[in-house]
Amino acid sequence: MNNKKYYPWIVVALLWGVALLNYMDRQMLSTMKSAMMIDITELESATNFGRLMAVFLWIYGLMSPVAGMIADRVNRKWLIVGSLFVWSFVTLMMGYSTDFNQIYILRAIMGVSEALYIPAGLSLITDYHQEKTRSLAVGVHMTGLYTGQALGGFGATIAGAYSWETTFHWFGIIGIAYSLVLILFLRDKKDHTIVKPLASAPGPKENPVAAAIKGMGMLFVNISFWIILLYFATSSLPGWATKNWLPTLFSENLSIDMSEAGPLSTFTIAISSFIGVIAGGILSDKWIQRNVRGRIYTGSIGLALTIPALLLLGFGNSFAMIIGGGLCFGIGFGIFDANNMPILCQFVSPRYRATAYGIMNMTGVFAGAFITKLLGESTDAGNLGHDFAMMAGLVFAALVVEVIFLRPKTINMND
Repeated sequence: MNNKKYYPWIVVALLWGVALLNYMDRQMLSTMKSAMMIDITELESATNFGRLMAVFLWIYGLMSPVAGMIADRVNRKWLIVGSLFVWSFVTLMMGYSTDFNQIYILRAIMGVSEALYIPAGLSLITDYHQEKTRSLAVGVHMTGLYTGQALGGFGATIAGAYSWETTFHWFGIIGIAYSLVLILFLRDKKDHTIVKPLASAPGPKENPVAAAIKGMGMLFVNISFWIILLYFATSSLPGWATKNWLPTLFSENLSIDMSEAGPLSTFTIAISSFIGVIAGGILSDKWIQRNVRGRIYTGSIGLALTIPALLLLGFGNSFAMIIGGGLCFGIGFGIFDANNMPILCQFVSPRYRATAYGIMNMTGVFAGAFITKLLGESTDAGNLGHDFAMMAGLVFAALVVEVIFLRPKTINMND
């Protein structure tokens, strides 16, 4: 575990498990609607279900910048351990819920705890991995998110075999146990850029609130950061739409039960995204050695693939078209996903990367909350497929902006 050559990849492996639990615990709710609404009748309304999914996103989004600022200033190991423990305990408690309000409150608490993880986890990985392995390391970590999403798709299947309460109980217990593994083996990087100056610099310590405001100010005068926010938020519309509503879309368009549609849709996206992040990580790490815009070009290829995919998912009326659209979307989004944090590293110093990603996460999640609620209403109106397809135009606009205006001057921004 102390081998300096291999420990950066051990960090990725440890955080891979956290990423899996992060998405599994949030995703399985979307596939267990049918089982849960037998006991909690308010979930029979798609609009109510949209509200339940959206509250997580609103809270998650509001907390993301705060989570980033915290991650830039504290030991990230303990932040990650605490985050995992809390959301796993919340998952456990959801199995004891008896009405809509209880689940609604627990879902909000989960939004707070899960928001603390991603900025800390990604900044820790990019600190341990430099230019030659950064995109691949981030990509491997992202496969944990996709695997968790896929396993979450089995929520309805497990609930059918046992009960939805038991499903929540066991997934929560697994997460609590894994937090103990992190306590034993995960460690922060010794030269974590914010902690070191605060601990060793002479004179009065820097006020953490003033430091956070200073960091935010430096980010918001960076035009490139605004461009990154724009394309990240736009791409998050279909990203969150597939996470929360693709099982429903598969069920409606293929006329199959949700217990089949959940695993089929989530596995289609997860497997193809797995291919996308690995391919996108390898391609980007090689391309950046020859061209300073290599990561941007790689991410653009991924975004471009999601455009025809959304049209196929929205307007498709056969198994081949729907599955083909899902595979194309997963590969494209995976390529895009593997390069977001590495691209950010070309414009933002290590001192503010967690804060920057927290702000990115907030914009993306707010876009996701908006589209989740909108598609809930769209489902009730019978327009889910049409509105899925319409997102292709927004992605195309974001793609054009990214390619034309995002021009890094270095492959890695330093202090």
